[in-house]
Amino acid sequence: MPGATIVTVAFPDDILTQDEEVVLHLHPHWVSLIVPALWTVVALVFAVLGVFFAPGGVLQKPVQYLVLIVALGAIGYLGALPWLRQLTTHYVVTNHRFVIREGLITRAGRDIPLAWLVGATVQQNVVDRALGSGSLILETAGQRGRVVLACMPHAERVQETLAELSAPYRPRGYPDY
Repeated sequence: MPGATIVTVAFPDDILTQDEEVVLHLHPHWVSLIVPALWTVVALVFAVLGVFFAPGGVLQKPVQYLVLIVALGAIGYLGALPWLRQLTTHYVVTNHRFVIREGLITRAGRDIPLAWLVGATVQQNVVDRALGSGSLILETAGQRGRVVLACMPHAERVQETLAELSAPYRPRGYPDY
């Protein structure tokens, strides 16, 4: 598909075979960070209110420190961690396979050869269409036959690219997805 290459961050070439080329390289859509951003704001408001309205007296400083520690923990766990997960999740379409890599410390990966791809479905609501995201549902041959990827950027374009790249592997007369 001409002009379909979306490369955002370098992907390690050492996992590619000699004749394999990256066609699409994506991360989850930024919309997946809206809820973590809201939690970060809530934690900041909690921290400010907790520090300013801590009861006076001998317990004031310990309560303020406790509020700040809880708020920083919440910001890290509910705000920073999802952002790091988003940065370290890779959806890579090559001319031979669909590669999913995710994880911060412990990496998990899944490779789906395009020859195993039976179908790809896009689900989008009105907001998804407006923001350019959606859920991509991959139907594959084999034991783990269904992969659902929520918050996929350019979901329709990814679906079209997968249909084009997997076409040579489908038998004649087999319908496109």
